[in-house]
Amino acid sequence: MNFQPLGKRVLVKRVEETKTTASGIIIPDNAKEKPLNGEVVAVSKEVEDIKAGDKVVFAKYGGSEIKLDNEEYLVLNTDDILGILK
Repeated sequence: MNFQPLGKRVLVKRVEETKTTASGIIIPDNAKEKPLNGEVVAVSKEVEDIKAGDKVVFAKYGGSEIKLDNEEYLVLNTDDILGILK
């Protein structure tokens, strides 16, 4: 994959949530919400405080979904990133 975000944007891969509850109940894909956190894969040259590999939390309705090499990613404006998980 070769993708360079432009402007103040980052490329994020969502972190997959577990599909089973603690009690063993399997949650179907259509019954759960998409996760609101992920790992930064690529960063534009204009972004200084976020780097590739950071785990971030982002706004529920932020970003644009794209597909690269049969993988789904999210292109987020830095304003849609709420924070970095440490």
